Order: sequence, then C-alpha cells, then structure tokens
Amino acid sequence: MDSSPAAALSAPTTASAPPLDDCLRLLRGERDEQKLAGLLIAANVCRAGDAAAVAEVYRAVGPRFLRRLLNTGLGKVEGGKEEEREAYLRLAVTVLSGLARVPEVAADEGVISIVPLIAEVVSKSSELTITEECFELLSLIAIASEDGAYKFCEPGVMAMLFSQIINFPDGSRCSELAIHLIQLLAHKLRAENMSVENLQGMTSMVTSLATFFDALHTAVKFESLHILTTLLSQKESPLHDALRSMPSAIWQSHIRGGIIAVLQNRVVSSEKLQALLLAECMMSILGENWLSKDYKVPDNENGMPIDKFVLLVLESARVEVAVLLNELAYLKYESSKSDQTDDAISQKQRNLAILFSLIERIIKMISDASSSEGAPTQTICERTIMKAITGLNETVSLVLDFIQDAKDHGQRKGDDLLAAVRIVGSYLAETPYACKEKTERLLEFIFCIEGQDESSPFYSVCFMLPMLSQITTTADGCRTLASFGGYRTVIDCLIKMTEQNGMIIDHGSMFLACDTIINLMSNKKNAHISMEPYFVRLLEALTTWAGTMDASSVIMTASSLCTMVMDLTSEDFLLSCSDFDSKTLETLSDLIVRSLQQDIPDDDGEQLNQKQTIISGYKRWADRFPRVKNVVNRNVSV
Repeated sequence: MDSSPAAALSAPTTASAPPLDDCLRLLRGERDEQKLAGLLIAANVCRAGDAAAVAEVYRAVGPRFLRRLLNTGLGKVEGGKEEEREAYLRLAVTVLSGLARVPEVAADEGVISIVPLIAEVVSKSSELTITEECFELLSLIAIASEDGAYKFCEPGVMAMLFSQIINFPDGSRCSELAIHLIQLLAHKLRAENMSVENLQGMTSMVTSLATFFDALHTAVKFESLHILTTLLSQKESPLHDALRSMPSAIWQSHIRGGIIAVLQNRVVSSEKLQALLLAECMMSILGENWLSKDYKVPDNENGMPIDKFVLLVLESARVEVAVLLNELAYLKYESSKSDQTDDAISQKQRNLAILFSLIERIIKMISDASSSEGAPTQTICERTIMKAITGLNETVSLVLDFIQDAKDHGQRKGDDLLAAVRIVGSYLAETPYACKEKTERLLEFIFCIEGQDESSPFYSVCFMLPMLSQITTTADGCRTLASFGGYRTVIDCLIKMTEQNGMIIDHGSMFLACDTIINLMSNKKNAHISMEPYFVRLLEALTTWAGTMDASSVIMTASSLCTMVMDLTSEDFLLSCSDFDSKTLETLSDLIVRSLQQDIPDDDGEQLNQKQTIISGYKRWADRFPRVKNVVNRNVSV
C-alpha cells in the first residue's frame, strides 16, 4: 500500500456529490489513496443498510483490492509501515463485514476466497474488537452459501480460527461469536460430501471443541458439548473414519475429561444426558473399549483412574435410566390426559433409547474384559467388573419391572418397550440366568411386544434369541419355552427372516433361532413336542434359506433341523397338507444329499456332530420318506 488510512482522509471530494457517488468515484480511482478514502466512506454506506448500494460498492472496489489490504495488514506486502498495519486490518475487516451483510455479496466467490486470510487475522490479532468483527464476517459468509461453509474446511483454516478461543476472557463476546460460528458450520457441513483434505478441517474442528469442552468452565463448555454430540452422532459418517485415523489420541482424552467434569458436578439432567450421549458416540466410533482405555496425558486436571471413570459413566447412566423409567410409566399409565403431552413422552423415549444404547455398549465392554480373550489388554480390575455387573443386574431388573408395568396395563406396542426388550436381551445374552424368575414370568409377554411400526412381533423375539439358544441347552429351559408354546413364536420369527424379499435379515439371528429349535427338538420328550403346521412351514423356510447359500455352516444347520422335524412325520402326512408344496420334497432331498457330501475337517466338532445327527435321523425316518430315500441312495452311501 502506498498510502495510509489517515492520509486517505485528505483525498479531495466533491461537496455537492451524494455520498454513494463520492464513494464509487473514489473506489474506481487508480491510486490506492483514492480507494482507501472510498473505503472510509463505504463503511458508512454499508451501515445505512441499502442492499443495492452495498452491492454496487462491492463491485466498485472488487475483492482483489480488499485481499491486498488484508495482506498489507498482516505484513505480507512489502512497504507497509508496521504502525499502520492494525489500521489497515481494521478498515478491511470493517468494510468486509458491512459488505457481507448483503447475502449476494457474502456468497460471492471473491469474498469466500478471503476466508483463510480472515482466519489468519483471528489467529494473529490481539485486538478483541477486530476479532469480534472477523467472527461476525465469517458467520455471514458461512450462512450465505454452501461454498462459503465448505471453504472453512480447507487445510489449516479451522486450526487458525479456533486455536485462540481458549485464551478469550470468560464470557467475552469473542467466545460467544466463535461458538456461534462453530454451531453454524456443524449444522451446514456434511462430511459425506467432503474430500479427504476437507475432512481434515472437520477433524480440526472436533479437536478444538474437545479442548474447549475439557478446559473451559463457562457456558462455552456446554455449547461445545452440544456441538460435539451433533457432529459425532451422525450415523455412518466419513468423519468417523477420519477421526479413527488421527495419530494423536489427545482429543479423546479431552472429551473424557469434559465428560468427567459434567458428570461429577451438579448440573441439570439434560446436560448429563448430553455427556452420556457423547460417551455413547465415542464408543460407537472408536469401539466399546474406548471407555476403559488408559490415556497417559500429562498435566490433565480432569484426569481420573480408568476404573472410576467406567463406574462413573455406568452409575450416571443407571440413575438417568431409573428416573426416565419412572417418569415414562407415570406419564403413560397414571397421569391424567390433560397432564401428558406426546412431545414430552417422545423426548423421554428418545433419551431412554440413548441411555440403553450406552449401557448395551458397556455390557459388551464388560463382557470383553471378563473373557480370557480380553485379558491381555484388560485395563479395569476384577473388582470393578463385579461392581459393574451388580449395577447392571439392578438396572435390568428395573427394566423388567417397566415391562411388567406395560403388561399390567395391557400395552404391548411401542418403541420404548421394544428398546427395553433389546437391552434385556443384550444383558441376558451374556448372563442368561440373571433375573431368572422375572424373565421366565415375562417371557410370554415379551414375545408379544411390537415396535411402533411393526404389524406383528418380530424384533422382540430376535433380541431374546441369544439367551434362548443358551437356556434351551437344559431340560428346564426347554420346558420354560414349551410351557406357553414359545417355540412356535421362534419358528414364526425364523420363517419371517426368510421372507424378507428373499433375503435373510441377519444370518446370526437365523443360526440362533435354529439352535434354539434344535435344542428343543433334542429334548422333545421333556418339552412334549409333536408335529403341527408350524413345522411344515419351517421345513419350507429352511430349504429356502439353505438353497441360497453355499456355506457349509448353513447347509449343516438347516439339514440337521430338517432331519429332526422329518422324524416327527412322514411323506404321506406332508403331502396331505393343503399348504405343503410337493416340490419341497425335492429341495429337502437335495439338502440332505448336500449335507452328507460335505467334507468336514476333523477339528470341526460342531459340524461333525451335526452330520451324525443327520445320518442317525435319516436312518430312523428313511422308510417313511421313499422319494427322499431314492434321491439320497442315488447320490450318497449312508
């Protein structure tokens, strides 16, 4: 720059000319002195709020001169006097802020291009008034267009912008404006549309927020918490992959420190829920063991031993679950219609779902820590594991009471009830005999529970399959399931899995359902199982499943169960059933042959046992199934 803002004030103007005309004439001048004088007038034009006039001013000055003015203020242009740089910066930022109040100008490519320079001003300026105007300007650019918002993700921009927030005075307007800008970006930016380079900008924003969340003890702490949950709770986001690949884990430690501070202090329940949601997000992104991972971060004031942290999160979640279950039960069954609102119930149901998801992840983490496989990397002690299990027992018992309440009031439909079944199923999958009496008493009702959008029970049965496949290995468990015909519901669930547009929803659930029925059939005398229409449909479903798969595990499991069902009946009986397709006999024959032809390794004990079950079963019923026997005898020797 060859002139200072002060010198520009002496530039000649025409007294009779309107201010806008003066401004435009000077801005279009050839000398920097004229342009600077024009900018001083332009500040007043912008304040007047005439959008058309502001747009005209921007076209007259152009982004190139404004960029040069900023570079001069930053000391990047030779010849600029050091004592005048702040004046240049102040003038450039003030004029740009005024111009950007018009969305058309804020969305212009020239204005968007100066975002990295403004970020640099923020990182270097010690004047809070300049910093405030910078954040106001950047917010206007972020609001005006998608391109403007994504410009912030260019390498280095986020780091420059937010590195200073931690140094701003408590409660300052700068902190408020900076957090407002981050909120805007968090809601506008979509990681799925970003390049790898831009994702680095997003991770920089997350790490900055993590620092604020941990270190600050003002309203910014809670704003950071809310923005972090917004960013990290997006499902299947490329941002998650970018965060996983970050070489430093300090941001993870900062988030842990912030969660500890919120959960340990007397804050409103809604903020504790947000902190617990953030913990769930971290476990979702980084794995369940994030909760028990030991971060060695020096001078961390909010540090806490791992065992205490695990119990703090679990106990906080348990307290919130107990409160929400009571409140929901009251709103649904006891309050008058005038006292309750659908919105209040829906919000509590959403909060409960978050807490259930977190507790499910803790159950998985405790299971991993308790297993021999998890022992080498275990960071929590056995005493903590036992305390956690005791707490989980109490919470699952409360959840079962919630289900009992629904049963008593004749309500079996609702996503909150389905979520309750899911967490019970998750826990009983690890400890199938926990809360044994309550579970047995409620099992028949649990099998009737439907989600809000379900037309018949399905997911409630799926959630209980891991437990059922374990308890039915005993005669007592088989009797429990058979006592109310629960095996029919399991068979119905298995059949539905094969009817989902010809695709299996979940092979894991299919195997568990098959294992449950196989266990039951192995104890059929104790369970008093006999042939009935459900088993006819089961044969067709199993041949459909195995017919689409080459995996030996599928073939052997399906064939084992078919062999057991066929032992209850005969070819003549099946053909007499009006809903039995005679072609199923062909597919059954093919399935038996395929299973007997499988080359099973000597060390695969499960499939060897299945093959023996198929052979011995076939020998018992072969004469009752002449068509199947003919096919088998042509292809294999039994």
